[in-house]
Amino acid sequence: MKNKTTERRQSILEKIHEQGSARVENMAKEYAVSEVTIRNDLKYMEERGLIHRSHGGALLKHNVGFDHPLIEKQRLKMPEKREIAQTAAGLVENGDSIILDSGTTTFEMLNHLGDVTDLTILTNAVNIAYAAISLPNIQTLLTGGFLRKKSFSLVGPDAEELLSKYYVDKLFIGVDGLDLAYGISTPNPEEASLNRIMVSIAREVIVVADSSKFGRSSLSKICGLEAITKIITDKGLDPEFRRQLEARGIEVIITS
Repeated sequence: MKNKTTERRQSILEKIHEQGSARVENMAKEYAVSEVTIRNDLKYMEERGLIHRSHGGALLKHNVGFDHPLIEKQRLKMPEKREIAQTAAGLVENGDSIILDSGTTTFEMLNHLGDVTDLTILTNAVNIAYAAISLPNIQTLLTGGFLRKKSFSLVGPDAEELLSKYYVDKLFIGVDGLDLAYGISTPNPEEASLNRIMVSIAREVIVVADSSKFGRSSLSKICGLEAITKIITDKGLDPEFRRQLEARGIEVIITS
């Protein structure tokens, strides 16, 4: 079951995104909690760069990692994502077992995996599993779970239980935010919970993210940077940010 605090904060963030702002008094009544509790929620979100607090309420911060539907994400930074996907696919070797997390960049990787032999893909993304049917040398394992229509992904206890039974060579994971202090994050708590298991069962954790995701954080933390092996991104990444990542022992691969 979801933590009530996390569930309320996700709902508040969605409301602020839809309306552009929200007032403490109104939210306290709607969620049947004290105004102090709502202010603590807003403080939590502001500290993670998700909103701006204002007198008596909160305003949307327009660069947050909000939980946009996958269809919207497919319109954003696609040239960069295709290059990142191609570079990521080049790291997959014959005989590998890999996890492809749900996302636009990981989906694009399938276009470059046709020549890999004896490959096993474990995924929670129904669109990735369906597209992999056309690749003859790939065995695909799809988790069970509840379907999130926004992301075409399966989440929940069933998905987590299945994942916990496996160990893979490489995890390719897209994120909504990558912050030097906070780590990698995503808007949805259920996705984050599943992602943490993915990280724990992979020999290598490879983040695939365009440069707009760096320096941002989202509502739900997946893991700290110490768990990441490699990051693949585009040339828009700030050189100082790259230097600090490499100082932490993370290999940073920049697409051409």
